Amino acid sequence: MLDKSVPFIPFTMFRPSNATSLPEIQLPEGYQIVFYQPGDEKDWCRIETAVLEFDTEKDAADYFKKSFTPFQNELKKRMLFVENPLGEKVATFTAWWTKDDYPRLHWLGVIPEEQRKGLAKALAIRVTQILHENYPDQDLYLNTQTWSHHAVKLYKNLNYQIFQDQNYQKILDILTMAE
Repeated sequence: MLDKSVPFIPFTMFRPSNATSLPEIQLPEGYQIVFYQPGDEKDWCRIETAVLEFDTEKDAADYFKKSFTPFQNELKKRMLFVENPLGEKVATFTAWWTKDDYPRLHWLGVIPEEQRKGLAKALAIRVTQILHENYPDQDLYLNTQTWSHHAVKLYKNLNYQIFQDQNYQKILDILTMAE
């Protein structure tokens, strides 16, 4: 969930193509990772709204329609969800790309009542694996912000690094303050 109590600075992280291997995926008993199927956009909107990425599910649906709907075949290979033991989708993350065809981790979200169970880590590992399979010799990228400092810590543990720009020290200071 976004922590809007800290200053907001957007930034990019990357994982070098030669980064060390990833840990094994571990999920709580009864949870599983599944790929997108048509109709799952409702779950994506619900999850992303629950973590405050959008003000309303309609806003999330508008974004989904514009950014993802034209790529239905890719969604089936790139958008992941975690289902809980009841079969409810409670987390999502996508192995996407930029306009310049750079591999990109996109839109991590875990509904608040399911956080702190390792779901985000499992998704981050699997999305990283998918991107390395599809782009074996390229660095991987993700856009994030200081409000997502919990996710930033996860990404750093998976060998993602903060891209150093003019805000680098400010970002580090905010992340340190938020710990």
